[in-house]
Amino acid sequence: MVKRHGPGILIAAFIVLAGLVLNPFSTEAEEFHWGFKKATDGVPPNAGAALDSMLDKYGAIYKGKPDEKIVYLTFDNGYENGYTESILDTLKKEDVPATFFLTGHYLKSATPLVKRMIKDGHGIGNHSYDHPNMANLSEQRMEEEWTKFDELLKQLTGVKRTVYARPPEGVFNDALLAKGNELGYRHIFWSVAFIDWHRDKPRGRDYAYGELMKQLHPGAVILMHTVSPDNAQALPSFIQDAKKAGYAFHTLDDLVLEYENVHAIFR
Repeated sequence: MVKRHGPGILIAAFIVLAGLVLNPFSTEAEEFHWGFKKATDGVPPNAGAALDSMLDKYGAIYKGKPDEKIVYLTFDNGYENGYTESILDTLKKEDVPATFFLTGHYLKSATPLVKRMIKDGHGIGNHSYDHPNMANLSEQRMEEEWTKFDELLKQLTGVKRTVYARPPEGVFNDALLAKGNELGYRHIFWSVAFIDWHRDKPRGRDYAYGELMKQLHPGAVILMHTVSPDNAQALPSFIQDAKKAGYAFHTLDDLVLEYENVHAIFR
């Protein structure tokens, strides 16, 4: 079974600190759609100096260190399509942790699977309650999307709240990241992704496996959707072959502690 990691309070403290130290609001209303040229040959992708600076301002993360063979698995779950149980079985068999970014609909419609994610030691991330374009919302509505999700999560599972957020469809702006910091959320984007969210357009196990292996790089934050049979079928071989290539699978808590260079403090 995946071991639970317990620095949640410390992680939340970092997020809140960022919200207090940095300007919590911004007049910049420009909307960004997360994306970049895919990684190849083990070289991490680069979002560019401007976006890197913006994300760093709010402690938002999309990749780990480029010189350490570590992978961070994340899944976005808006609705259930029958493949999440298989994915959870694989993660348990391979003793690999993951974080599932869920919506309010998923919490309500797939509660037993959410409870299993938690029981198996995986993290739950906040993908908003209703999956709107968060960058278009007022700050009050942003807060409602996150807190409504957390309230339902606590009601159904007992988990008090989430600390990691991911904007629907990767749409964000300064105001969203700043408001998230103010409320104790840290945004986690990704450095590996591919088209895998069409429930009626499977492309086969080899497609998903090929994309994962081609884009694999040190510090990879991988985004997959659980609606895809391709991902469920490819995941066992991908995890096994990534391990053979020297990669280890860590949690988002580990990623944040690395980003904050906390490990160095205790050396």
